[in-house]
Amino acid sequence: MIKWINSYFSRFEKILWLGSVTVTVGSYFAFEGSDVLTLTASLIGMTSLIFSAKGHFIGPLLAVVFALFYGYISYTFRYYGEMLTYLGMTGPMALLAFISWVRSPFKGNRSEVTVRKVGRNELLLMAGLSAAVTVVSMYLLKRLGTSNLIPSTFSVTTSFIAVYLTERRSPYFSLAYAFNDIVLIVLWLLAALEEIRYASVMICFAVFLVNDIYAFINWKHMEMRQLDIGKKEKI
Repeated sequence: MIKWINSYFSRFEKILWLGSVTVTVGSYFAFEGSDVLTLTASLIGMTSLIFSAKGHFIGPLLAVVFALFYGYISYTFRYYGEMLTYLGMTGPMALLAFISWVRSPFKGNRSEVTVRKVGRNELLLMAGLSAAVTVVSMYLLKRLGTSNLIPSTFSVTTSFIAVYLTERRSPYFSLAYAFNDIVLIVLWLLAALEEIRYASVMICFAVFLVNDIYAFINWKHMEMRQLDIGKKEKI
């Protein structure tokens, strides 16, 4: 297993993962970290991102586990929007993405999913569903007395778009997650101003942002390479 991981990931990807873990663990202890659950969730999230960046089905599978941890952490600070989003939407849709990725290996290679282009009709459907999710979530979150209502609602919307595109195997899923990371950085910064221990969660999502940007770049390269292979096979 260790030998496979060493050969599967590039030097840059291994440095990216180790750097992400180092920053996350360092910030956890720097801000009086005592909640092992938060650290565990962060490390699971880091690992999920690096596998997702490679197009490996382990990525969305770990995302399901991360959703369970993060949902509980959000509950502890009354970020009910985050809790409902990850437990009721992100987690289940990550499971659907896992199934989709397992069923769609590129040329039989289960270590890389087939990249898919999302059509116009699907984008229109996504836009409509996103608008509905935004309206419904804002209403529910307001009734629940959610902290920081506007960014919490926007987080639900960007999360929905991200998981939708993940299930559809579009390279833009990671770009949507990057926007979601920015929203979450703001949310947990606000939380950290009240309780410093949440600063480690904010830093965790800053690290997620870097990983998601890399994932988008790598998926675009995967898309171009897969298209080139398909063209050559047709000749």
